[in-house]
Amino acid sequence: MSSVRTRRQAAAVSTPATPTPMAKRDQQIMKENGSAKAADEVHIKENIFLFWPNVIGYFRIVLAFGALYYMPLHPRTCSLLYSISCLLDALDGYAARYFEQSTRFGAVLDMVTDRCTTACLLVFLASAWPRWALLFQGLISLDLASHYIHMYATLVMGTSDQSHKKVDKSRSYILYLYYTNKTVLFLFCALNEICFIALYLLSFSSPLLSPSLLQTGTTGSTLQPGNPSAPPASSLFANPYSAGALELARANKMDSFWPWVIFGVSFPVMAGKQIINVVQLVKACNWLAEGDIEARKAAGLPRKIKQK
Repeated sequence: MSSVRTRRQAAAVSTPATPTPMAKRDQQIMKENGSAKAADEVHIKENIFLFWPNVIGYFRIVLAFGALYYMPLHPRTCSLLYSISCLLDALDGYAARYFEQSTRFGAVLDMVTDRCTTACLLVFLASAWPRWALLFQGLISLDLASHYIHMYATLVMGTSDQSHKKVDKSRSYILYLYYTNKTVLFLFCALNEICFIALYLLSFSSPLLSPSLLQTGTTGSTLQPGNPSAPPASSLFANPYSAGALELARANKMDSFWPWVIFGVSFPVMAGKQIINVVQLVKACNWLAEGDIEARKAAGLPRKIKQK
């Protein structure tokens, strides 16, 4: 009898008891809590908005606002702030790669900042050079439309994680070279902005004002810029912030030699950048059209007309 009990006791010890449903649930909860705790320990909570590349992007926006504030009458201060903001465009990309902090938000912030700062400068050039206002307005429209349609086409037609800078060589070799070669991208973007800055500086170095702005009310007499006998702008213009008053304040404020040199060197690259914008716009439109054709085919469109 004792031997039987001993065998039964040994069997009970060797064979674990079947856990109840409640015990199974408790074990599952403990397992999930343990895995969640381990995941929290592995993945540190991050604030995307405080990544170093994005902080640099915020600083670029502050510099751009400072440049816009000084833009009407302080060409040297404005050019310095604007140039630093543009140069930081290259630094934020380097910081993103160095700290492994490349994000979609950072890419959009960078592109939007570029488009807005360039557009604001071109708006000023349109007012400073009214005869060329239509050209500057066209450049603004081309820049915004080209980049918007290109990014939209990338989001719709590309993969979920595809960047707008990832262009297939078979689709456009020009865009492929432009976006994948960092040297080419930097030179085109930098010289494009430098050309516009040179035009901005030239608006402060016009040798003569518009004839209509120099009329004193006496028949046949005009005033030359810089003449000590010239009356102050307040006596010529009721509003000191009008276009005419600002043009008078900008006249002969800078020597035009170096702005013309800078413009002559950077103009070909700026023109090439506009050609790239046109290519980007056309290719993006064609890419969207290809997607529309495939979608219509999948939907059975156009429907075949039944012949009676």
